Amino acid sequence: MDMNLFIAYLGIGIMIAFSGIGSAFGVSIAGNAAVGALKKNSSAFGNFLVLTALPGTQGLYGFAGYFMFQNIFGILTPEMTSIQSAAIFGSGLALGLVGFFTAYRQGQICANGIAAIAQGHNVFGNTLILSVFPELYAIVALAATFLMGSALV
Repeated sequence: MDMNLFIAYLGIGIMIAFSGIGSAFGVSIAGNAAVGALKKNSSAFGNFLVLTALPGTQGLYGFAGYFMFQNIFGILTPEMTSIQSAAIFGSGLALGLVGFFTAYRQGQICANGIAAIAQGHNVFGNTLILSVFPELYAIVALAATFLMGSALV
């Protein structure tokens, strides 16, 4: 029984760590672009701030996944079955990896938009729309985590 709980929490740890690391990378990539862009166009700081913060949401999805398993479904207990622990591990791995890659790539999209805004192009709205596409896959992974959790109770 303890091994099941260990496997489940390993999946939870992967989910939180990878999505958080991806958000840190994505925010840093966009933030670096924003610092450079401020030299050219300091009046667009508000736009830069929004685009820099956007990749940070995937880290929140990792935390939301843990919250679902702990509080909503309440299945993180020593009495959990092997199937439940495997499903939590699998969904944690999936959400963690999807969160990592989508945040990383979203940060790159936002960085390109920030650079374009600094050069005088009016692309804030377009960048915001395009950067939401990777976010969709993180939301799908969170929804899959929810569905897997609801199937386990």
